[in-house]
This record gives sequence, structure tokens and C-alpha cells, in this order.
Amino acid sequence: MLEKIKAVATIAVRDTATARRFYEGALGLKPLPSPQKGTLTYETGDSNLLVYESAYAGTNKATSATFVVGDGLDRTVEALKAKGIRFEHYDLPNTTLKGDIHESGDTRVAWFKDPDGNILSLVNEASWEGH
Repeated sequence: MLEKIKAVATIAVRDTATARRFYEGALGLKPLPSPQKGTLTYETGDSNLLVYESAYAGTNKATSATFVVGDGLDRTVEALKAKGIRFEHYDLPNTTLKGDIHESGDTRVAWFKDPDGNILSLVNEASWEGH
């Protein structure tokens, strides 16, 4: 029923002004018109990211959104570090940490947080795009 419907990653934040500085400034996302007050909408490749104000911001302990950067993973990590983003390091089974990138087989992932503590990730795998 929903297999041909576009899904949108949705992230709760405490303050949209702070979120705007992070998502537009640090991540370089392009803003789109937002549907209502207290929300921000961003274009991310062929999909969108909806950021909204909520009292529950940052309470999710899992990844909120993943950006598939392909072969540009190392360059993207370095560029974000240069903007002050700190990467998370996790102790995961069958995974090796090399710098800020977790490697498991051909999959390489780097995790970081937005100002509210929402977990975001970068991944090299094109298979995440459904290809």
C-alpha cells in the first residue's frame, strides 16, 4: 500500500533557530517552504527532512536520519569535523572503528549528533538507497 509513497525523516528539536543554524550552516541543507510554524523542511537528495519543535527533542536513542554519501564518506566526515561536529564512537559487534568511521565488511558508517542530541549518520553503502 505505501511502497510507492515517499517517506520523510522527521526530527524533533527544542528550538528551530538553533536547528536552522546546524542543518543549514553545518550540514549545508537547502531549506524548502515549511508547512507550518515551528517546522523546518530541507531538501536532501531525492527526499526531504522535516525538523519540528517538540518537548521530546533528543530523547530518541537510535539513529534519526541517515545520509548516503557513497565514496565521499571520508571527505564528508573531515568537512563536518572542520565545522566543529564531533563524531560518536560505539562499541558494536563485528565492527572496527577506524578514526571516526565504523567498518563492518563493506559497510562504513559515521554517527554524529545535532544540537539536541538527535543521532544522525553518514553511510557509504548505495544499498541503503534501495539500489
